[in-house]
Amino acid sequence: MSAESALAAPADGVDLDHAGDDRRNRLSALFDAHELRLYRLARRLTGSADQAHDLVQDTFFKAAKSWRSVPAGLASEEAWLVRVLVNIRRDEWRRAAVRNRAAGVLRAEPPVYPPSLESTLIAKRAVWAALDLLHPRRRAIVVMHELEGMEYPAIAACLGIATMTVRWHLSMARRELKTVFRAQLGDMLGGTR
Repeated sequence: MSAESALAAPADGVDLDHAGDDRRNRLSALFDAHELRLYRLARRLTGSADQAHDLVQDTFFKAAKSWRSVPAGLASEEAWLVRVLVNIRRDEWRRAAVRNRAAGVLRAEPPVYPPSLESTLIAKRAVWAALDLLHPRRRAIVVMHELEGMEYPAIAACLGIATMTVRWHLSMARRELKTVFRAQLGDMLGGTR
C-alpha cells in the first residue's frame, strides 16, 4: 500500500486531490515514517493481514481528517497515531463484544411459538411501514447498518458524511422507530401501554 493509494481516496470528506501541498506533503511524510510500524502493531491486534491493512488505513484517514491535530515530531506523531489505531481497534472489539452478547441472548431464548408465515409477513410489513416514516437519510442508514451489516465508516463513505453523523442519525432513527413500534403495540393491545 502506498501513501498515495492510502490517502488519495475521499473518506468522511477528506479529498487530498483538492488539499494544499502542505497537507499532502505532511500526510505523505506521516505515512512514509509510520506505516510499517503501525502495520506491525495492527497485525498483532487483528486476525488477518487484510484487517490490519484496514485498521492502518482507518488510522491514516483519521489523521487526514484532523491533520492539524497531529503533533509535530517523530515520536509525538507516532504516539498520536498509535493511540488512534488502538482506539479504533478497541471500538471494533467493543462492537464485536456487544454483538456476541446479543447473539448469545438471542440463541439462548428460543421463541415460545414458532413464527408462522403470516406473522412473519405482518412483522415485515410493520418494519417497512415504520422505516417509511423515517427521513430518507435515516432510513438509508438503518437499512445499511441493521439489514446489510455495513460498518459506520463504510456508510459514511457511501453517503459522503462524517462517521459521527452516521452514528447520530442511527441513534435518532432508533428512537423514532421505538416510538412508532410502541404506538403500534399499544394499538394492537387496545390502547394500553
